[in-house]
Amino acid sequence: MFRGATKITIDDKDRVVVPVRYRGLLSAAGEGRVIVTVDRDECLLIYSVPEWERIEQQLNGFPSLHPQVRRLQRLMIGHAEELVLDSHGRLALTPELREFAGLDRAAWLVGQGNKLELWDEARWNIQREAWKKSEQGVTELAAELSTLKL
Repeated sequence: MFRGATKITIDDKDRVVVPVRYRGLLSAAGEGRVIVTVDRDECLLIYSVPEWERIEQQLNGFPSLHPQVRRLQRLMIGHAEELVLDSHGRLALTPELREFAGLDRAAWLVGQGNKLELWDEARWNIQREAWKKSEQGVTELAAELSTLKL
């Protein structure tokens, strides 16, 4: 289970050091291999291989004649890259992935349960503020959240 937010730095060779607390979860499930793909929020998603295979199977199971399904499949499956954690726990990002997410040197790695999100720091700060403001004044929760007890 991936939890927490960690500020990280992308090195000059476009590598991200995955924090030790996440490495075991990523590498044990996929022998050091991970899948990195894009998200509509302009960040990157990092999955263990078994978790990605489950997601990919679900995505491919949707009716592909639906335009929203095709767009999601094109984004997520079309941009999915298999990367390998090196002996120092680093992932070498492809230029395409880095460009999509607008990643500079400063970034945030954010745990989301079954995956990690990799955000450019500036974009993360802007988006986080926007989320906070959009929640102000919201009085009704989505039906899925109505039973959640915090």
